[in-house]
Amino acid sequence: MKTLVAHARDYSYAFHIALDGNGINGLEGLAGVCLFLFNPIDNSYAYKLRYYDGIAAGHAVGLNPSGTLGFLGNAGQHLLFYDAHTLDEIGRISTLRFEPTETSLQGSTHLVWLNDREFIVAIGKYFYQFDINDLNKGRRITTHNVMLPHAMKLTSSRRYLCYGSMDSPLLGEARHVGVLDMKSGETSTIPLPATCWHVLPHATDDAFYGVSFRVLPGDNVDYHEWAMAFLKEYAFEIDAGEKHVRRHWAAGREIPAHINSDITSSDTELIFCNGGSQSIIFIDLASFAHFRIIDERPDINASLEHPREMATQVFDVLARGNMFTNTRHILGALRVSRFSLLDSVYACQLSKDQSLLFTANRGLNHITIYDYPSNERRLRVQMPPLQDYIPYLTPYSDPRLGFHHSILRDLSRPKKGATKPHRTST
Repeated sequence: MKTLVAHARDYSYAFHIALDGNGINGLEGLAGVCLFLFNPIDNSYAYKLRYYDGIAAGHAVGLNPSGTLGFLGNAGQHLLFYDAHTLDEIGRISTLRFEPTETSLQGSTHLVWLNDREFIVAIGKYFYQFDINDLNKGRRITTHNVMLPHAMKLTSSRRYLCYGSMDSPLLGEARHVGVLDMKSGETSTIPLPATCWHVLPHATDDAFYGVSFRVLPGDNVDYHEWAMAFLKEYAFEIDAGEKHVRRHWAAGREIPAHINSDITSSDTELIFCNGGSQSIIFIDLASFAHFRIIDERPDINASLEHPREMATQVFDVLARGNMFTNTRHILGALRVSRFSLLDSVYACQLSKDQSLLFTANRGLNHITIYDYPSNERRLRVQMPPLQDYIPYLTPYSDPRLGFHHSILRDLSRPKKGATKPHRTST
């Protein structure tokens, strides 16, 4: 197994990325974590990866405030925690001991840390509060009142917990977000014209952003086997206290803003990556209208260098439903992807000093760091194949690690520099 390790003190940034393997549907895949360390003074880097046995559908990572403890959120009905420096597992528990689930897509994919030990997470129809030192004693707080709770964040004052929702195989399209008042304990749902899986708090007040995640149910009935929808997309700025949309951005379906994942922001822009459309979108916060794009769509030569990945992508698409009754879905997905047969960027995080944008491209299996705000590429690292970590895969299997949601921790703030990149291994 090929693994690079290093002392974190030699690096300025720790980029944690959830891994779900090589399939098109990460909600059914493997579960692991990639830790990527980077020093901008000399562009040196190191990385370590680990997949965990007995757990599936790795989706998102979260770090406690001190950065010592990581959480691997997943759609496999587990809570799993790992040492943020070594990636060693330090605890797990089945959420089914607390609440049943109505669909296997429903899992504790995200959480909110209250402090270094305590956190809030959604299980079944409820929010629960836990202490990491005693995972057996989760305390039920209140109902969340959305279909399938997903990403969740505290607003800047920590008064409100805001959260998105997935569409439900049982109940249909969500088209709402939720807000939990941490003071009163009351939950509210805010109706929207489109489903939003992912949210981000406003930098200074009790508002948050939601970006639409629009899909179509397989055979027009099955939201478990959904397809990317070639429809217009939205970004909403929502007042958590007043429970209404302040303003919103709408993108015609031709704009590559489909199937978003991580959302981050600078002082001037809302930033989100789009795995379906191979792009990173930057919306001007002052106007909430103007935007710019980093386009990571591979050209034909780059695509042809990844035949196994494209073969898996095509096979998985056709395996999701009857190709004759889902013709609309397949053709729409091709337009969403701009006729690329690879998925793309699912991780993007901006450094605290707003000088570097860290990204991870699922389809091309590489990590790229851009200088911000110029968006000039500083470093691109081709990551190792999945076969190095999952020994039962054949050499001909799809080698993608399965990058998904991420979090970035600033370990220090050195001056920027630019020299040739090199790896460090021990």
